[in-house]
Amino acid sequence: MHIRALIIDDEQLAREELKYLLDSIGGVDVVAQGANGIEAVSLIEMHSPDLVFLDVQMPGLDGFAAIERVMARSKAGRSGPMPQIVFATAYDQYAVRAFEVNAIDYLLKPFDRTRVAASVERVRALLDTRAQAPEPAPPPLDSQIESLLALLKNPLPARPSRIVVEVQNRLLLVDQAEICFAAIDDGVIRIATRTFEGCSRCRTLEELMEQLDPAHFWRAHRGYVVNIGHIREVVPWFKSSYQLRMDDKQQTEIPVSRAQTKRLKELFFL
Repeated sequence: MHIRALIIDDEQLAREELKYLLDSIGGVDVVAQGANGIEAVSLIEMHSPDLVFLDVQMPGLDGFAAIERVMARSKAGRSGPMPQIVFATAYDQYAVRAFEVNAIDYLLKPFDRTRVAASVERVRALLDTRAQAPEPAPPPLDSQIESLLALLKNPLPARPSRIVVEVQNRLLLVDQAEICFAAIDDGVIRIATRTFEGCSRCRTLEELMEQLDPAHFWRAHRGYVVNIGHIREVVPWFKSSYQLRMDDKQQTEIPVSRAQTKRLKELFFL
């Protein structure tokens, strides 16, 4: 079955990237796109989609507020049933953890084709199961979203101030403030400080980000996480893109993905 979907994101490049990936995967008809939470509410009511890819961070009405409004209108009988929601987030690791706890899918920017495909298949399997049921049971989505919103209002346990870095068979406890950046290459995560480099025992950058303070660490590219306080220089690159020159020994240059350009400009008022 083809899935009818909406893409809601205030970044045009992010919408274009996700649309391109969905087209390459196939089986998803993007019936409309929106740039903010107000448009999300209107487009959901207008198109009754199966699936909505919804940005978390948007000006005015953010993704959570938009869903609360749609839920309220659905319960009052002023709109159709709730669609499946796949949230998108660039750097809010608190939200990512909440999504995982509540079994609501999410995509971390910059988007990865394999991850997008897995998310689509998860939604497709759920929709197929409901279509085959003799009498469709009430979807659990509303209660899951309500649990998610309640969880986000409560503070999460504090992250440890230090993380384990393996250096020449030694396991060092490194203060997060000392970390310049982390990079993944062939499945190995490299941790760089101003004085040495080592490896993390985490399997993915997402797993590493769960240990890091989101107020200081930013995923500038799908292959890199940077400590904002260790960015030495922002280097303009071709086609309105940027690179970050870090303050480690090698003064490593790290690319900023197209989807993260807006976040870069917000951080440094470019």
